[in-house]
Amino acid sequence: MPMTRRALLAGASLLAFSTAVQARTYSGGIPWKAARSNPPEIFDPEARFFTPEERAFISAAVDRLIPADDFPSATESGVVTFLENQLSGAYGRGDIYYMKGPFRKGEPTQGYQSQAPGILYRQAIADINTLLKSEQNKSFTDLSPDEQDTFLMRLSEGKAELEHVDGKTFFDTFWQDTQLGFFGDPVHGGNRDMASWKMLGFPGARYDYREYVNHDGRKLSFEPVSVAGNFMKEAH
Repeated sequence: MPMTRRALLAGASLLAFSTAVQARTYSGGIPWKAARSNPPEIFDPEARFFTPEERAFISAAVDRLIPADDFPSATESGVVTFLENQLSGAYGRGDIYYMKGPFRKGEPTQGYQSQAPGILYRQAIADINTLLKSEQNKSFTDLSPDEQDTFLMRLSEGKAELEHVDGKTFFDTFWQDTQLGFFGDPVHGGNRDMASWKMLGFPGARYDYREYVNHDGRKLSFEPVSVAGNFMKEAH
């Protein structure tokens, strides 16, 4: 039986992505205080990074990467809001990277070797629409869903020659960030209503499981909990 996109998303890579989103976006205070919760600060829900044209591209693209089925699509899960929050902050500025040129394509073991992610996104989206205009006289959002899939596959395989940035570098970054938004804690703006956690049966950031250690293999139906506790339920 062919693997669906949803099954692929629910695979073994989730743990790595969940770890990455905590490392990349944590903004809580230090030190932690005994018997007190100290969750990350809630992002400003009004934070914006994309222009209307950029947001149209991002919204269309993430919904081709994670389309709706029995569970919400990427946009329905707040992935675009997550990306806006990240790109308008320290991650988008490249605060965690060495940002002095020259920027050269590195080895896979060297990790991210491009300019600040915010600049990469903005330039790549402009280059993509320029390329599509020259090839088909269309923007990405003018393409049919099948045509969008074909173009995203070109990007992922390094077969789309963009003018100013490396297309595969952009796609790899964009795909990882999309998954972080879909699977990460909703405190960061994505995973609205913890839909992806409900899809996986992941209980979230619960403090203590000692009560359930001797459950004799019975299925435990937990309602997911954000790292911010019940705040996220109240917020939504």
